Amino acid sequence: MKEISNLLGYRESIRVVDATLRDGGLVNDFYFTDEFAKKLYLTNLKAGVDYMEVGYKASKEIFDIEKFGKWKFCDDDAIFDVLGEGKEGLKLAAMADVGRCDYKTDIRPASESPLSMIRVATYVNTIPGAVEMIEDAKKKGYEVTCNIMAVSNAQESDIKVALDMIGQSSVDVIYIVDSFGSLYPEQIARIAALYGEFAAKYNKALGIHTHNNQQLALANTIEAVGDDVDWLDATYYGMGRGAGNCSMENLLGFLRNPKYNIFPALQFVQNYMVPLRESGTVWGYDMQYLMTGLLNQHPRTAIEYTKQGRRDFVEFYKEIVAQD
Repeated sequence: MKEISNLLGYRESIRVVDATLRDGGLVNDFYFTDEFAKKLYLTNLKAGVDYMEVGYKASKEIFDIEKFGKWKFCDDDAIFDVLGEGKEGLKLAAMADVGRCDYKTDIRPASESPLSMIRVATYVNTIPGAVEMIEDAKKKGYEVTCNIMAVSNAQESDIKVALDMIGQSSVDVIYIVDSFGSLYPEQIARIAALYGEFAAKYNKALGIHTHNNQQLALANTIEAVGDDVDWLDATYYGMGRGAGNCSMENLLGFLRNPKYNIFPALQFVQNYMVPLRESGTVWGYDMQYLMTGLLNQHPRTAIEYTKQGRRDFVEFYKEIVAQD
């Protein structure tokens, strides 16, 4: 049984990461207004959030710049223009997907960038590419995390090899990612124990990024905290791909560290997130996302179902069971 102090006390090593612009950007193709982004930044400052992930470092050769907002690409000059330096009090981060970014040219030295951290996203079968990106970012002066996606679909033996390879790299934080929102707290505990073996061996920190397909994003994040996972991702009002993520307001309400303040989060949700949803931007738990979560499937079919405005849940379930 876990020490109750892990949940009722607080650890100085906890770090909260806001992923609203990045994961939330997957909902609206990253078309956030500058006012929204700036207010989000100021809210994170007031709330005591440690890092703000501002989007992707996506390749302009692969992705059409006419079809996405600026936060899909996170040009340093655009970040400077909207958010400023981002070095004091609240650090800025961007995600770079293996195979979907031009990291050698688009990620400048940290001394020339408003970013402090690069978050490398990889699947188990692209670990060598991830290690190369980690080392490139580290040499440029960044803090670096590695987010291993879709671990619920990976063999444990493959995960162990991946963790050993990443552990030998210069990465600072290794992330558990419940990409499909399919995991339960008991599974998170076992995965955290496995990751913890390699984190201890190579002196790395651990992080958690959850999705809310089964309405367990907060529960799984809390479980991870009790399992000595220190880096916690969240988004305001849970905004994120498909069923969304662990909500920032829930997380800040749970954490006992007095440095975190829920009141600015509530103000931001009221003044910006609720109007965004009322304007027609759609995300969050719904039956179609529950079904893909239960079947441990990527939510792409549920996202398309949502776009089509369908409500025939039973027919959709039959369709995705046939694909499983």
